[in-house]
Amino acid sequence: MRRFRAAASVGAATLSLALTATACGGGSTTGGGGSNDSPKTLTYWASNQGPNLEADKKILKPELAKFEKQTGIKVKLEVIPWSELLTKILTATTSGQGPDVLNIGNTWSASLQASGALLPWDEKNFAKIGGKDRFVESALGSAGAADKDPAAVPLYSMAYALYYNKKMFKEAGIDKPPATWDELVADGKKISKGGKWALGAEGSNLSNNIHQVFALGKQHGADFFTEDGKADFTSDGAVAAVKQYVDMMAKDKIVAPGNAEYAQNQSLSDFAKDKTAMVLWQAAATTFKSQGMSEDEWGVAPVPVGSGAPGQGKATNSMVAGINMAVFKNTKNIDGSLKFVKFMTSDAEQKILCKSYGSVPPVKAAQEDAAFDRPELKVLRDTLAKSAAPLPQVANESQFETAVGTAVKNLFAKAADGGEVTTTSVKAELVKAQQQMSQQ
Repeated sequence: MRRFRAAASVGAATLSLALTATACGGGSTTGGGGSNDSPKTLTYWASNQGPNLEADKKILKPELAKFEKQTGIKVKLEVIPWSELLTKILTATTSGQGPDVLNIGNTWSASLQASGALLPWDEKNFAKIGGKDRFVESALGSAGAADKDPAAVPLYSMAYALYYNKKMFKEAGIDKPPATWDELVADGKKISKGGKWALGAEGSNLSNNIHQVFALGKQHGADFFTEDGKADFTSDGAVAAVKQYVDMMAKDKIVAPGNAEYAQNQSLSDFAKDKTAMVLWQAAATTFKSQGMSEDEWGVAPVPVGSGAPGQGKATNSMVAGINMAVFKNTKNIDGSLKFVKFMTSDAEQKILCKSYGSVPPVKAAQEDAAFDRPELKVLRDTLAKSAAPLPQVANESQFETAVGTAVKNLFAKAADGGEVTTTSVKAELVKAQQQMSQQ
């Protein structure tokens, strides 16, 4: 999603194939473990973090030139849209036509870890980039299964926030952002009239669907997976979470029916055009600026909770969002790849890159820069520290995004067509999603 657009999901069958195949990578070769057969070149797949691919190239190329000057290693950059990235990674794990270093959505960490394609970040490898303790603990929590060495290193950290359009709030007589869902619905009904709507959603964006219902699930006491990693999509809490989210269109009428068909970034465009008063998003400042909004036109607040203040457990209001950096285990330049990860996660580069992208550095020392104290990032930092939780770090997380994300998409489509969304119909969609998981 926009910069920290989480993961574009792909078919579970494709993922299953990748997870059972021999993991290959490192340029265009196959075979044994990492080596140094190509010590002067690296291929880097960067995820699309900026408003467009060219913006990413403009940000990254000067930094890659700096790395080449320091080390003599030339980095071949390819910026890949989120809609294509996971598919390309899965293809690389089976074909060997992959990069040396790549960005991954942090929600994919455990799934890709299970493929065996990625270099494990054990104590020895962490030592080569300055040590594990340089990184924020919550960011490391989304780098792979809890009982294994991380499969990647945190690169950019994010969380969700509630962005609100100050002009639309003023016109509706609302003087502050909502702190609870009841307040959001009440405010939303004041706003949703005359062709304007309160809240933006992206019903066809499977990953965004997952991110929203995951946090709501936490608030309803649901985790979507049992402690032993089995799918648990049909609990009362999971059903309540999905229904609450879809009801903002179906029952509360504060989300435009057309949002059922929205995909990546379309809700942000409506927000910038004064058509929608609120969006739940990860670091949106750069996108708003690219669409002509000035910083004084919008405000930011924590995502609402059921009651009280955001926190852990039932007060969780965001997934731990972000981008991780991984190395293909069979790279032909293992030393250079580790040097590149060290460079990109250095204190100095973290400040440069995260300022450019509007993200929160997962490196502790870099967060001390005053640039990360501006209001938007303060909300995101507080959320990461106090009230965010990682998506389930299970091997079939990507199938979860596809199955449950599609269930939410189907329910939004029903709501947009005027159909009634009931507890029974929500549970039926989630039963179907869980059955899909059990067949993998």
